[in-house]
Amino acid sequence: MPRWSATDIQPKMLRMLDDLAPGERLPSERDIAEKLGCSRQTLRSCLATLEKDGKIWRHVGQGTFCGSRPRHLPVRDTLLIEGATPPDVMQARMLLEPLVAAEAACLAEASDVALLREKVGDGRRARDRAACEQADDAFHRTLAQISGNPILSGFLNYLSGVRRRVAWQREWERTYRRIGTHAFQTLHSDQHEGIVDAIERHDAEAASSFMKLHLETISADMSGSRD
Repeated sequence: MPRWSATDIQPKMLRMLDDLAPGERLPSERDIAEKLGCSRQTLRSCLATLEKDGKIWRHVGQGTFCGSRPRHLPVRDTLLIEGATPPDVMQARMLLEPLVAAEAACLAEASDVALLREKVGDGRRARDRAACEQADDAFHRTLAQISGNPILSGFLNYLSGVRRRVAWQREWERTYRRIGTHAFQTLHSDQHEGIVDAIERHDAEAASSFMKLHLETISADMSGSRD
């Protein structure tokens, strides 16, 4: 391996950062060192300089992130949001949202069901990626509100914030280029409607199952395994 110095690899690191959005997590040190053809010790020296210059920020156990350390959120919350990958988000949703749907089925009143059907209709009428994602987010957050539990609502709002971050949006952009808005207007909205039908029957088990199926469909769309 060439004996690159930190000064030698800094221009390459800067070009790498130009390809990342502010707040996006960098690859692991091992991956970067292999790509640049330098030792990890040399890389760490370069990263220390870049951090001092405000080009990156780092946290032990969480990773290295592009740009200066954010100030608009507490550090702990920022780390959780900036460090979350799309698979992290989907895993959290798979654990939480079927329970939210089941709880909503136990508590929903006629007005709640009507509101959910309105959200389904908004999804069917969505005409671009932003409108589809907005309608989807509104549907899932409404479910959390119907559950009547402020903690569950808080978690869903938190996940909603993560979904607005760079990594998730970039993945959704690729997904929508592949499946188009038609999939959301039809299959995804059909699954939303199935969840609402179960909630209207106060069938908690079915609501949970339909939500799990819906999230599995989203995961398959994002991975391309449903192509």
